Amino acid sequence: MESIRRQASKLREQVAKQQQIVLRQLGHFSHEAVMVDEAELQCHQQLQNLYNSTRAAKHFQRNIVRGIEAFVSLSSKQMEIARKLAQDCRKYGDENQSTSSPLARASLQFGTSHISIEEERETLLGILRDQVSEPLRAQITGAPLEDARHLTHRYDKSWQGVETQAAEVLRRQLKSTDSSISVEGSMRLQHAEARLTELKSIMMALGKEATAAMLSVEGQQQQLTFQKLLTMVDAERTYHQKALAILEKLNVEMILEKPPKEVSLPSERMQGDVHDQHVHENMKSTGSGNHGLIVQNEKFFNAKAIHSFDAQADGELSLSVNDYVVVHQVAPNGWSEGECNSKLGWFPSAYVERQEKAPASKDQGCGLREAPAPLDCKQGLVWTGGLPSKLMRPLRQLLASGNDLNNGSNMYVLMHLVQEE
Repeated sequence: MESIRRQASKLREQVAKQQQIVLRQLGHFSHEAVMVDEAELQCHQQLQNLYNSTRAAKHFQRNIVRGIEAFVSLSSKQMEIARKLAQDCRKYGDENQSTSSPLARASLQFGTSHISIEEERETLLGILRDQVSEPLRAQITGAPLEDARHLTHRYDKSWQGVETQAAEVLRRQLKSTDSSISVEGSMRLQHAEARLTELKSIMMALGKEATAAMLSVEGQQQQLTFQKLLTMVDAERTYHQKALAILEKLNVEMILEKPPKEVSLPSERMQGDVHDQHVHENMKSTGSGNHGLIVQNEKFFNAKAIHSFDAQADGELSLSVNDYVVVHQVAPNGWSEGECNSKLGWFPSAYVERQEKAPASKDQGCGLREAPAPLDCKQGLVWTGGLPSKLMRPLRQLLASGNDLNNGSNMYVLMHLVQEE
């Protein structure tokens, strides 16, 4: 029924326009006498644009609400599965905790961490449901939008009434050109013109009211929808940040539970292999800020401890926060071998952070000593000044022997001589 009424209105509008065009071409009446002025045409076009804009925004808001509802429903099912897995892991860890098994402890940590992640996801879903979906749904069905649309419909009907009455005035004006027009016909023409003026006045008042209402609704739609999209982004970002922090902590905990036997401890043969691969030393001196004997190349690099680590088995290296370590090698299973405070051992790779520069003081450098400017010799650049006297003899013997200091074994001996002192 609504579509039929719209078609009828369009037909009436087309008929009225055709009548106006024909009569205007015949020169029987003035165009300004019956047609609306330019301001009224602009008001009519603006209302049409606002109506289309608010309708598109309403559909977009409805799509957001439907998308959130589907996301919440699917995520709720995923949460049930994830929580069941986490509970199974915690159950296994609790039941086998007395065995001190690394697997039991890791299972307990895994289950606890994933339960925390699902709690964060539940918080995310609550924000999407309560702070995004519900406000948008309220605006979609709210009174301001419906009232503005109702005013626009009334304006459209008034516009159609004006055009119909304008056609009636045109028809009577055409008859008035006949010299035999009666007094009654003249009265009817005057009545039709008065009615047209009245309808125009009503239409203009409705147009202003509807335009103000639609502009207000359009602004509210744009602002609210933008704010809710921003709320969605912020909620998701917070969720992923917290989930990442939980997983990072879980990763460190599980690395600590990994049996250290899986990491092959250094042997004399491994030490020789590491240093015999044509490694070149970079020894730096910066005046008062000399950093001592620091080896940084493809195998060795400086690192700073960002977490404390207590050695629990032979071959492991204890670390304190802000300790500097010379890392010798990084194993693919999450453990690294390094040297700190003249001690060599293994520690979790995640507990240190690589540093581009050596420590600025010897207190931070784990026993690595300061040294003055280098002395050039055929074998390479070495430091001699500032070394204890008892180290000078083996160093001079090594230089006098003609051996290449770039040889890995010789460099290893030199480094440990300095660090043992």
